[in-house]
Amino acid sequence: QVQLVESGGGLVQAGDSLRLSCAASGRAFRSYSLGWFRQAPGKEREFVARIVWNGAGDSYTAYSADSVKGRFATTRDNTKNTVYLQMNSLKPEDTAVYYCAASERRLHLSGTSPGDYTYWGQGTQVTVSS
Repeated sequence: QVQLVESGGGLVQAGDSLRLSCAASGRAFRSYSLGWFRQAPGKEREFVARIVWNGAGDSYTAYSADSVKGRFATTRDNTKNTVYLQMNSLKPEDTAVYYCAASERRLHLSGTSPGDYTYWGQGTQVTVSS
């Protein structure tokens, strides 16, 4: 069983930066695929970014959605069992509840669908004002 707890959301202005954190429990954390999704009111939950173990050592590959590429980046610190989402140049359309998610599978070829993940955090609100 994995528990995920997000933090770091808030109200910011367009152009600002924000870093979300997701603290995870679980002994196999380093091998888990960790993803970030967001859901705006009235919209479906959408993929934002994920970071996936390459199967050896501390080698990981990060992926991001086209809508956030170049602005958002996900990283992880296995010593703290934490994954981060650094969000720069925020826009009003980034306003949403942001969720982190985890899967035991290595999601290199998949991982953009909520159904690819088994464990979810409770979400943290990010509001970007214009």
